[in-house]
Amino acid sequence: MDARQGVVTQTRRHAFLASLVGIRHVVLAVNKMDLVGYDKKVFDTIVADFTRVAKSLALASITPIPVSALKGDNITERSARIPWHPGPTLMGCLETLPVATPSQNATVFPVQWVNRPNANFRGFSGTLASGRLTVGDALRVTASGQTATLAQIVTADGQLKAAEAGAALTLVLDKEVDISRGDVLTPADAPVEMTDQFEATLVWLHDEPGLVGRSYELKLASQWASASITRLKYRIDVNTQAHESCGQLALNDISVANLALSKPLACAPYEESVCLGGFILVDRFSHATVGAGMIRHSLRRARNVHRQALSITQVDRERLNGHRAKVIWFTGLSGSGKSTIANALEKELHSQGKRTYVLDGDNVRQGLNKDLGFTEADRVENIRRIAEVAKLMMDAGLIVITAFISPFKRDREMARELIGHVQFLEVYVSTPLEVCEQRDVKGLYKQARAGKIPNLTGVNSPYEVPDAAEFEANAGSESVEEIVRRLAELVASEKAVL
Repeated sequence: MDARQGVVTQTRRHAFLASLVGIRHVVLAVNKMDLVGYDKKVFDTIVADFTRVAKSLALASITPIPVSALKGDNITERSARIPWHPGPTLMGCLETLPVATPSQNATVFPVQWVNRPNANFRGFSGTLASGRLTVGDALRVTASGQTATLAQIVTADGQLKAAEAGAALTLVLDKEVDISRGDVLTPADAPVEMTDQFEATLVWLHDEPGLVGRSYELKLASQWASASITRLKYRIDVNTQAHESCGQLALNDISVANLALSKPLACAPYEESVCLGGFILVDRFSHATVGAGMIRHSLRRARNVHRQALSITQVDRERLNGHRAKVIWFTGLSGSGKSTIANALEKELHSQGKRTYVLDGDNVRQGLNKDLGFTEADRVENIRRIAEVAKLMMDAGLIVITAFISPFKRDREMARELIGHVQFLEVYVSTPLEVCEQRDVKGLYKQARAGKIPNLTGVNSPYEVPDAAEFEANAGSESVEEIVRRLAELVASEKAVL
């Protein structure tokens, strides 16, 4: 840290992050002592301030060292300009630190690759994250529960009888077991927990805000799953350690949140297993790492909720209705004609004897979503709820027509994945903004231009155009009748239903 600035917010954040990842011993290198005249009082004040910060961070020891990187003071040799410092130099301290063996002894082997160089060899490659493996050990595949005996431990230097944590290995089992990348192997008598919901400490690493309900990709060890934040419990003020309420995550925010996964993964609290307790969140479109987290504990409700098998299925309902169920998802600017076209399409399909239902943005906000506003976070939650409702109605065998602005690509993609690519038909109503604004049926654009509506899509909130919608219509240049005719033909076609 900079001797001129003392303990700043960045210092507190770095110390807090170090504590979160399990670091218990720190070296406090107070740099640029030459710029404060090698003043011992300045150094002592900084050490005292940092010690107060560290009291709430579970740091076991602090080794303060005054240095000047520019002048070389106390870097490799003791400085004559700092005679009042009786402690070690920076490099002397670092080179003589005792290295402790990690206390996490549970044996965990995440499979990174199924190794099949020829028909006579099948091994499972990866790095032993923790614990110890010995030939003859009984191993369990966490996801499937299958067990087998470890027959060989193969390395680049030959076969081993036993291996310790950190070793890169290929394991050969005594029988054929269904294992793929992402599976986790553990001792048969010490399986790890599988869960699809957990509470975690989350560190946000991206300029784009983290929102409840938005879908991300989560990587935990060698496992991947879709994930979303279901609840932001609180944000931690790194200066005071106070817990603050928050609706979304900004760059550098540290919070405690609940996350839900698309499938159960092998996991453990971070304090028990760094490998199975630490994860990253990845943006599904930019592939940027947007967050990092440490699991605090599994949410036990994931164990208590089980899908009920029902006798009547969607296929049965479709057979009774005489047509396939699907979701036709209209997206476009306010005033583009989504609701008008959706209503006309339903009339046409209804006249053909098809069972339909329209979920319209304004209508849904009268009831189910009346608690939501129009911030980005509220829009994300609005679309998440609608996607879930549309999926249920589709399961009932209906053709569900939704008419929502749904401005964000990743949220429409979330709806597509939830509903299913085959049964999801995206309709982009591409009426230009100037035409929508001329219509201004509800007077929204006029109010937005006057500054009375802060989050109107197209004016002061972005709209992300679909990359590859299954259907596009411009209600500014095409008649509603022509659009409905083309859409009805698409819905009736094999392309739309198979």
